[in-house]
Amino acid sequence: MALNRKNRIIGIDPGLRHTGWAIVDSIDRSFSYVASGVINTDASDEMPVRLNKIHTHLKDVLMQYDPNHASIEETYVNKNYASSLKLAHARGAAIVTIGAHNIPLAEYAAKSVKKTIVGVGNAEKGQIMRMLQILVPGTNISSEDESDALSIAVCHALHF
Repeated sequence: MALNRKNRIIGIDPGLRHTGWAIVDSIDRSFSYVASGVINTDASDEMPVRLNKIHTHLKDVLMQYDPNHASIEETYVNKNYASSLKLAHARGAAIVTIGAHNIPLAEYAAKSVKKTIVGVGNAEKGQIMRMLQILVPGTNISSEDESDALSIAVCHALHF
């Protein structure tokens, strides 16, 4: 990253029910909060409708805030393969949207994000939220999904 160059970074915490997003401006290792939110889908809707909602809302966010970098949490496979596949579908919708806007995308494992923000890979949500309030003044986060997205954006800023 060029020194003294402002970068606008979107972090995305993908999920089929709740996809969190957060945007920060970064100059060197100084951050300012821009915006965040959650894209919620209805479990009773068909998969294409839910994925389109993620795509459409995220497209609107990208057009409004014009980030020049993007970061997303990697998919983890747990014991419930059906849940992992649903997460992968939501993640795919977000990745396609980012790609359609020609924004460079970085991917980070959850443990890597936690280690970058707090210093340990098994940090709890409360620890991460407190550290984000220190790292990103003016943070206005109201959900864990937004907090996770913000931590992914800050993690990316600290790695490139």
